[in-house]
This record gives sequence, structure tokens and C-alpha cells, in this order.
Amino acid sequence: MRIIIAGGHGKIALRLERLLGSAAVGLVRNPAHVSDVEATGARAVVCDLERASAEELAAVLDGADAAVFAAGAGPGSGVARKDTVDRAASALLADTAERAGVRRFLQISSMGAGKPPAGGRDEVWAAYITAKTQAEVDLRGRDLDWTIVRPGGLTDDPGTGLVRLEPEVPRGTVPRDDVAAVLAELLRERAAVHRTLELVSGDTPVAEAVAALR
Repeated sequence: MRIIIAGGHGKIALRLERLLGSAAVGLVRNPAHVSDVEATGARAVVCDLERASAEELAAVLDGADAAVFAAGAGPGSGVARKDTVDRAASALLADTAERAGVRRFLQISSMGAGKPPAGGRDEVWAAYITAKTQAEVDLRGRDLDWTIVRPGGLTDDPGTGLVRLEPEVPRGTVPRDDVAAVLAELLRERAAVHRTLELVSGDTPVAEAVAALR
């Protein structure tokens, strides 16, 4: 398989690339990040989704088996980049995948998406959740075999391999290791097509949690 991962230098993406090895192609904005991606066993391609043309991105996606949107504007970014990365870049990748015939598409979203931003949070958080919600809406309207995964609070704790993966779960946390493991399993099994799933730590092994969605 050949899996294109947008946001290839992100914390979840690097973990997913280690799991997929040479099957993964990580898209990075900064050329200095190429070596980190290649250290996982994946291939790196410099491609800035905030500036890339559809033609440039189509060349990268040509012949791919799946695409994963794991990009995000990240901490310290403002309202504008929540829109240009978390919404617009996801839409660009999905649009190009659709045109290129890359049907399988995984999107990493966030718990809280799909609802109005919770009160009491700052404008940047509200912009982030709004962008994730809009990206989900865009993806659901496309002719792709999409799956949306909404992780809970992300941690860098070692993964346990035990999760709760359902359309709706109580709020909680989940190690990034386990998010990557779920994504890899979804790709392998081509499970949960046209499903939106929430993900937190639980007591079900990843393979069983994904198999239950078939």
C-alpha cells in the first residue's frame, strides 16, 4: 500500500509512519522535517498544503491507496490558521483525493467537533472546533470511503493498546500511540467507512475495537 499522510511531522503522524513504514508518505511543510519522517521508515515529500496547487498535490496522490489528514495549525497559531489548515487544507486534500480516485480517506478531528464551541473557551479554541466541524461536513459530502476519528485529550503516555472507539463516548484522554494504532488498523481492515467515531482509552484491544465496526 501507499498511504499519503498530511501533517507528516505531527506527533500522531510520526507514530503512524513508524507503524506503516515504507508504505507511508509524509507530507511536510518544512524541509528541515524530512529527516525526522525518513527516520520512521517512511518517505517524506515537501508540500505545504496552505500554498500547494491542486496540480502539485495531485502529483503526490497519484497511485496512492489512501490519504490521512493528520495536519493541524498547532499550538500558538491564531484564528486565521485554524481555518487555513484545519479546514481548508483538509478540504484540499479530500478534493484532490476525490479527483485522483484515492477513495480511502481518514480524517483526524477532535472531540467537541460537530457541536457549537463550548462556552468559556477563548476565540482560538472556538475557531479550532469550528474549523474541525466544517472539515467534517465537507468530507461527508464527498464521494470517498471516509472515516472521521475524534480523539479525546491527547497524551504522550506510552500506548496501552486498549481503547474505546464508538460513535459517542464519555470525555477522556488517549495516548497518541493508541490513536496511531487505531488509524493503522482502520487502514488495514478498511473498516468503519462513512462512520464518525470518538476515541479514548478503554479496555478493548485495538484490533477488536476496529473489528466490531465492520
